[in-house]
Amino acid sequence: MFQMDAARVTELKHFIDQCKTNPSIIHTPSLAFFKTYLQSLGARFPPETKSGAHMQEKGDTDMADSGEYSDSKRPIEDDDEIVESDIDLDNTDVVEPDNHPPQKMGDPAVEVTEEKRDAAQTEKSKAMDAISEGKLEEAIDHLTEAITLNPTSAILYATRGSVFVKLKKPLAAIRDADAALAINPNSAKGYKVRGMARAMLGQWEQAATDLHEASKLDYDDEIGLVLKKVEPNAHKIEEHRRKYERLRKERELKKAEHERKQQAEAQEREALSALKEGQVIGIHSAKELDPKLNAASKTSRLAILYFTASWCGPCRMIAPIFTSLAAKYLKVVFLKVDIDEARDVAARWNISSVPTFYFIKNGKEIDKVVGADKNELERKVKQHSG
Repeated sequence: MFQMDAARVTELKHFIDQCKTNPSIIHTPSLAFFKTYLQSLGARFPPETKSGAHMQEKGDTDMADSGEYSDSKRPIEDDDEIVESDIDLDNTDVVEPDNHPPQKMGDPAVEVTEEKRDAAQTEKSKAMDAISEGKLEEAIDHLTEAITLNPTSAILYATRGSVFVKLKKPLAAIRDADAALAINPNSAKGYKVRGMARAMLGQWEQAATDLHEASKLDYDDEIGLVLKKVEPNAHKIEEHRRKYERLRKERELKKAEHERKQQAEAQEREALSALKEGQVIGIHSAKELDPKLNAASKTSRLAILYFTASWCGPCRMIAPIFTSLAAKYLKVVFLKVDIDEARDVAARWNISSVPTFYFIKNGKEIDKVVGADKNELERKVKQHSG
């Protein structure tokens, strides 16, 4: 049965009295583990008051000064989400999307004869004349007619898309650029038009990708001018994304490390609960021994395995010494095995005489004492318990 030292019982009673006087103490961050435990038992707590928060603040400061609580030990909450800052972008030429009905597209199933091809070229020429005169809507009409006549021409779609860019209708331009690229995946003008249209919508990274592709296929000065504005914005977005990806990764690593430490602390607490500080633990079978040795290993404690027998005179003489050492060296695990009772344990350790003391650390035998030499026994305990 678990027994608590009288002094600790007094301290616990004093703490409970303090909680009764000032319930807000339970909200102190360093007591979060205790609060969580009480909640698991169905406990309810009064809301935190300003005065309680003040006391908590003061308590946190004191504990931080004493090294008991610091930011490095602060629990990482699931709702500690990273809030991204705004990006300082140059959006001076960005326009609202043109939410108009989609423009008329050609029917790819139509058979394109030489006569239709020539007629489409005539319509394109008219469109170019209209563009030179600034009659952009008229140019759109001519190019739409040309596309109807020859829906297999990528250049016709790309050209109409370029006019939509001039009209500040980026969505219409993107539809035409997509159609041009579907017909000819290497359409430099298709990439250029789509890149310029995406820039108008503030889609800086996609715009940069399209414009770079266009420049590789067929560079011109207009692409270079647009890239001078697009690239700085695209780089800012990329740097921003990398920064917050790094922060999120760091947070996840920190959270994982925090959870690992919590798990290790929980395992250590569980292991400690299996050990009785200041007492000799009787072992009656190998089934009982293994958990105790594992608990000692998990808590990095020295374990001393004392083999004895009821008929052994020297064992009776050394037994009180072993018990007094247990009371003196609280961080050492003292285990006692009667070889007639726990024959499986005695067989495993090849016991040929008693008393025999094995010193075990991290699951490995590091030393032993054979015989009832109390001075040698204490010297070894002192040597290996440090």
